[in-house]
Amino acid sequence: MLQVQCLESKAQKNNYLFSRFSVGPLNKGQGVTIGNTLRRVLLSNIKGLAIIGVRIAGVNHEFSTIPDVKEDVIEILLNLKQINFKGNVSTPIIARLMYKGPGIVTAKEIELPESIKLIEPRQYIASLTKEGNLEMEFLIDAGEGYSISDKKITKLPLGFLSVDAVFMPVRKVNFFIETYKDNVSSDFESLILDVSTDGSITPGEAINSASELLENIFSSLQITTSDSKLMSSQEEEKKDDNQDEEFDKVPIEEMELSVRAYNCLKRAHVHTLADLLKYSQEDLLEFKNFGKKSADEVFESLESRFGKTLRK
Repeated sequence: MLQVQCLESKAQKNNYLFSRFSVGPLNKGQGVTIGNTLRRVLLSNIKGLAIIGVRIAGVNHEFSTIPDVKEDVIEILLNLKQINFKGNVSTPIIARLMYKGPGIVTAKEIELPESIKLIEPRQYIASLTKEGNLEMEFLIDAGEGYSISDKKITKLPLGFLSVDAVFMPVRKVNFFIETYKDNVSSDFESLILDVSTDGSITPGEAINSASELLENIFSSLQITTSDSKLMSSQEEEKKDDNQDEEFDKVPIEEMELSVRAYNCLKRAHVHTLADLLKYSQEDLLEFKNFGKKSADEVFESLESRFGKTLRK
């Protein structure tokens, strides 16, 4: 039975969380297979929350500038990508920010519903140089992976600018293989897995979610006996179809028949192996001047050279 042991856990910069796990004992080669699979799922398929759009008062497009604000709109959009949330949402929700300057605007100024929490309230957004106002509305949604802004433009409410959304709660995964420590003969190995998250979930929770997702995927791959027979039948039919297509290109000259047998087939408009395979053994004997000796010659050449026989 596999044992999963947490070797190390610590908090990192910006409230990121890091953990190192040991998984074993594994048979030789299994560590790389499991490590690669877990890494892909952890980085691509664990759901997270992110800002997907923003509406800024007085701003019509991303190349605008905002009075009394140090940053232009593009810089603000880049800063919004860095804001991380934790919580559960089933549909996109609206959050708001209203700030009166001068001063530094950070993520803690965002008014969020109780179902969503900030990971790093000190995340920088912008600076107001004078007593101006900065009013913003954010559209927050759940998703997987990384979503570029161009794909979301048509889905946003009127007046919202699209933001590149980083939904990935798992930010970094590394792994390596070592000999299983409790095994003297070196027949088994351990997978050492390093996982860093943005703080919205723990590395342990991320691994549990990835494992559950993989379990559901692989359990759906179970093939019943009837499915297996059906697949085998379909594969045989496909194989036969492919062979027939190949035999369309094989002239009967490659059978190296005698002149008598060759001429009889040609007179019957049999020019390729595919043409020949349309006939049965009895059909062949009905060809003009085509005797049993010629038929036996065709049967032998067809079977020895191409592994095919005519139906009886």
